[in-house]
Amino acid sequence: MNDAQLLRYSRHILLDEIGIEGQQRLINGKALIVGAGGLGSPAALYLAAAGLGQITLADGDQVDLTNLQRQILHTQERIGQSKALSGQVALAQINPEVRVEAISSRLAGATLARLVAEADVVLDCCDNFATRHAVNLACVRQRTPLVSGAAIRFAGQLAVFDSRQDNTPCYSCLFPEADDVEEERCAVMGVFAPLTGIIGAMQAAEALKLIAGAGEVVLGRLWLLDGLSMEWRSVNFGRDPQCPVCAPASVSQGAPADADRNPPGADRG
Repeated sequence: MNDAQLLRYSRHILLDEIGIEGQQRLINGKALIVGAGGLGSPAALYLAAAGLGQITLADGDQVDLTNLQRQILHTQERIGQSKALSGQVALAQINPEVRVEAISSRLAGATLARLVAEADVVLDCCDNFATRHAVNLACVRQRTPLVSGAAIRFAGQLAVFDSRQDNTPCYSCLFPEADDVEEERCAVMGVFAPLTGIIGAMQAAEALKLIAGAGEVVLGRLWLLDGLSMEWRSVNFGRDPQCPVCAPASVSQGAPADADRNPPGADRG
């Protein structure tokens, strides 16, 4: 680190759990953020401010007026632009040292697998199950940690999955893939604006802890926030021995036939 970086990140360096070594790991680190909306916005801003070396921001949607109530990466002047490109502009203003790759398309197949393999951590900031399961499958195959968040109405969720560690569950263990699942979308159900900021910031915190090697991440626990009462509760869960994604037999034999189907464009909290 040069003198300017030592000064910029001094409040991190002062923390014994991070220090110079941890901050250097952040500067060398790479994150993939799937979704540049309500959750991806605060997550990306905090990762950039903290000095994460490279952020890949993927979103196939464009900025809409209805997004501005909560998606703080974007501005009125950038309505109609790609969310990924709009986010790239915002992050450059926060920290020009961070390399930001903007991908204005849906992630699937080989592209998704490559980006997950290149990342030190993946942040799932979308809100549809098809995309979540595709990202989870890629993370399990590439053994890349996954930080998952969700927000709808006044309810928020957070969980971390790390397939590098033996006998830890994946997203599919907690939320099995099903054809009859009912999607809840912000466009129909609504979402409390600060809720996306709370959950997205927590996703950034868990991602930074994973890369810096600081503290404990919330493996095997689902954190649930009731934004109306501002009460948290935690639910423990374990690996499903029959999970079609992360059970040892599934990993060795490959994914089920339908697991590689192209995910639709993700709507962002």
